[in-house]
Amino acid sequence: MSKIDLSQYQTLIFDCDGVILNSNKIKTQAFYDVAKVYGHEPAQTLKDYHMLNGGISRYEKFEYLFTDILHKLIDAQELEQLLLNFSKEVKKALLTCEVAVHIQELRKKTKNSKWLIVSGGDQTELREVFFQRKLDSYFDGGIFGSPDDKDTILKNEKDKCNIIGKSLFLGDSMYDYQAAKTAQIDFIFLSKWTEVENWGKVFVNNSFKDISDLI
Repeated sequence: MSKIDLSQYQTLIFDCDGVILNSNKIKTQAFYDVAKVYGHEPAQTLKDYHMLNGGISRYEKFEYLFTDILHKLIDAQELEQLLLNFSKEVKKALLTCEVAVHIQELRKKTKNSKWLIVSGGDQTELREVFFQRKLDSYFDGGIFGSPDDKDTILKNEKDKCNIIGKSLFLGDSMYDYQAAKTAQIDFIFLSKWTEVENWGKVFVNNSFKDISDLI
């Protein structure tokens, strides 16, 4: 049982990968596999960049592949093909990977809270996966993802009064923390599936709570 009473929050905002789904390693490998058409070194560099920038959308990461790794102009058709290949690699795995085991219990404990997904994953893909896995009904506030980034999503949903009252973001990356801080939303770091190495040292100067799992 978490020592943090999540029922005190009117709005709970969850990242997807590494929080609701155990999918971080799946996506990390997919970045390498899709980029290896350019050779091992560019693919490994993209994989490393992804791991250092968890929570940022695939669109930004593949653009980085072109501009900063391959040092070439972005080719729209080539970029679209990379995104398509990445989506194919990932979607099958998202439909079968482990789900946070206590999600149903937590939903009951926080029945008066609104739940949202705010992810760096592709929004259409997320909504399809959550629908097929019968997880979408938990998130009465909506499921949101890229191409909008998390800062934009959080601002938009606050402006629409979809995020209301005392709110909490549950994430597993530095970007999640920064996005929550910018939006003036409380933050909890989930460590169970994070890919942030030595996260205790990375976050040492930041004042927020951490838990291993959702309950």
